[in-house]
Amino acid sequence: MLRKRLQSLDPIVAITVALVVAAIMAFAFVLTAAPASAGTGGVTMDGTSGKPGKAKLKKNGKAVPPSNAPRRVVKAIKAGNRIRKKPYKWGGGHSSFKDRGYDCSGAVSYVLKGAKMLKRPRDSSGLMRWRKRGKGKWISVYANSGHTFVVVAGLRFDTSGSGGKGPRWRKEKRSKRGFKARHFSKRF
Repeated sequence: MLRKRLQSLDPIVAITVALVVAAIMAFAFVLTAAPASAGTGGVTMDGTSGKPGKAKLKKNGKAVPPSNAPRRVVKAIKAGNRIRKKPYKWGGGHSSFKDRGYDCSGAVSYVLKGAKMLKRPRDSSGLMRWRKRGKGKWISVYANSGHTFVVVAGLRFDTSGSGGKGPRWRKEKRSKRGFKARHFSKRF
């Protein structure tokens, strides 16, 4: 159909229109195939993120996601923020995601549920076998048979450490020795 219309036009106009259409198609291809770059804020046209940004911890204990965080990462941080002041409760969050308090695996399960990465709570042994081996791009779960914590956009969510008992965002680093790293997928 386009070819018939081009044939009915003046040859110079037809060539110009054909070149403009080709340029637009090439530009559209480059935009959808281009990797994330600093010029796009680290986000590609398909919504995936390039180099992960770092979450920030506010004085009130809430975490703030980086501007280039994918939606699931933002949701994980929001979930952690909702329970960040809950007390430590052994077994908390195991029979239901909603509880008055949380232990380590209940807190990690709640964060993963918020990111739509987990359908039911798991204990730390179950989190040792969750999804894929290794560290994630944005979200990494570290688990052994006795404890688990999650790192989201470079910030640790854990029930142990300074700043109170119970689930909290923690600035200080923690040794990962003896823990198995797990992640949801290559994108996260």
